[in-house]
Amino acid sequence: MRILVIEDDVRTAAYLVRGLNESGHVADACDEGRGGLALALEGIYDALIVDRRLPGMDGLELVRTLRQSGVHTPILMLSAMASTEHRVEGLRAGCDDYLTKPYAFVEVLARLDALLRRVDQPSGSSQLVTVGDLQLDCATRTATRQDRVVILRHRESLILAKLMRHAGQVVTRDMLLESAWDYAFDPNDNVIDKHIYRLRRQLDEGFATSLIRTVAGAGYMLDAGGD
Repeated sequence: MRILVIEDDVRTAAYLVRGLNESGHVADACDEGRGGLALALEGIYDALIVDRRLPGMDGLELVRTLRQSGVHTPILMLSAMASTEHRVEGLRAGCDDYLTKPYAFVEVLARLDALLRRVDQPSGSSQLVTVGDLQLDCATRTATRQDRVVILRHRESLILAKLMRHAGQVVTRDMLLESAWDYAFDPNDNVIDKHIYRLRRQLDEGFATSLIRTVAGAGYMLDAGGD
């Protein structure tokens, strides 16, 4: 999952981003409210971690603005303001959960996982994606094509999930980069091509057709019809 951390304390933000990345997520950070709002409005994040006190725009105002804009991304608010009144304010502003400081990272991760599971339930769990004869379990990074089972690397799984969720549509290299790397990553010219090559080699072995098509000058497309 891709997560945005909006936190003005540099050490805290680095601590959260490092922990999230080590836990298998892709995490970006922003240190002020208005910039965080702009990033959140891009619609590329699966969850947000928002500090209540932010420069430029208060965390509560940021959350209210997102909800008024129709953004329903799960939000975990972090704050040193621990009274019942403060927690209620955060939840009423539109946060999905409110965690007070100090906290342990394992609790941040557990609450985040719970929020993501809660969002997945109405649609039958977005952790499991199916297109034709191909199924991907995002949680275990396991791809199944008919009877063939493949365990993918972390970024291979993220790229395949992006392609599957846009099956039948062209997905640009920039979109694939955004799905699997953070903004600090400086890609070389063929990093996406290398990952696509590995995916094809693993998924297409024993099949007459390739699931992933190259669209010249545009990007890649997953065949929505399957094999």
